[in-house]
Parts: sequence; structure tokens; C-alpha cells
Amino acid sequence: MNWLFLDSGKGDAALNMALDETLLESVAKTGAPVLRFYGWTQPAASFGYFQKFSEVERTTLLRPLVRRPTGGGIVPHDIDWTYSFVVPPGHEWHRLKAEESYRRIHDWIRHAFERLKVKTELAPGCKKSAPGQCFVGYEKSDVLWHGQKIAGAAQRRNQLGLLIQGSVQPPPVPVTREAWQQAMREVAVEGFSVQWEAFSPGDLGRQAEELARQKYSQIAYNQKR
Repeated sequence: MNWLFLDSGKGDAALNMALDETLLESVAKTGAPVLRFYGWTQPAASFGYFQKFSEVERTTLLRPLVRRPTGGGIVPHDIDWTYSFVVPPGHEWHRLKAEESYRRIHDWIRHAFERLKVKTELAPGCKKSAPGQCFVGYEKSDVLWHGQKIAGAAQRRNQLGLLIQGSVQPPPVPVTREAWQQAMREVAVEGFSVQWEAFSPGDLGRQAEELARQKYSQIAYNQKR
């Protein structure tokens, strides 16, 4: 199976969300899953599509705030390793129930850390936290390091495909972002029988820039709830 890989580098909050949405909208035409790694040009926080903005702005001091196209809670983007995984409709991952795709993406991350000699585990259940704070407690199948959540994700599944947006808060061990990204690709080769192809967004990048301008950078959109 050929999967596509994109390291889009650092982007601002609006563009990062816009590119993920653009990838979802185009993945049926692309025809293959896309794994994207990206960073942030400045500290920011993303929050779930259904969250109330007034509660979010009281909960975190990070700015800017940007509403994700996926659900979930507040995610701080100051030191994290951010990724997205987009799957076309009809693909095996698209047919999974939400709980199973959530477990599978985090088991992939767990195996990547294992490859780097970092022992992690999937949370067997939930540990409640203050509402909307993604990394204070944990949900079932989140990635834990010494009992502390280090990886969570949010999903959006519709007729266009499946979008998973995830964040890894790196544990205090001597592992680099680049080594982890490489391990993720290697695990997919061995575990999913994947062959990676480099992906260039091309026109999709320009579409994402326009979507960022019209939607994700707009106060009306981010504060609509």
C-alpha cells in the first residue's frame, strides 16, 4: 500500500487548521492516506469544534486560539509534536468505529516510542480532569508515560474521509522530534505493510491559505460558540 507523507514545517494557527481541513476535503481524490507532521510559528492553543469560546479563553493563557475542525478539548501548542492523519472514504481506517481508530493511532505512536527505547502504554480507562483540558487527565487509549498523558487526538469522520489531529507532548527523555517522526514511518512500513511516497500539497496549499484567511483567522468563526 502506498501512503503519502508530508512534513509541512511550521505554520501559523489558522493555516495549520486550514491545511488539515483541505487535506480531508481532497483525500478522496488523492486516493491514499496522508500522514502530516507540522509545527507552529508561535505558541498557540487549539480547541474542539464544539467547545464554547468563553470557557476556552478563561482556561488557557496561550494565544492565539483557533477552533479545530475536530472535537476534543484544549491542546497547548508550545512544545508539542503535532501531526494529522487523513484517510479516504472506503479505506479500512475509515470503516473503523471511533474508539478503534483512536486506539489504533495511539498504538502506532506507542510502537514508535518503543522503537526509540521509550516505554509508554495506552490508558486502560479514564482519569477525569477539569473540563476541556486535554492533557491534565486522560481518556481510554491515550498514550501514557509513567502515568502521565503524553499523546491525545481528536477525530472527524464523514463522507469525505477520516481526519485525526493529534498532539504529542514529548516526555523528558533524549528523543528528538525527527527521530520520532522517522520511527512513525518505520512502524507503518513494518506493521501496516506501507510504502511511503513524499507528498507535495501544490494547489492544496494555496486552497488552505485561502481557507485560513476566510475562516480560521476570523474572529467570528473562532468565537461562534
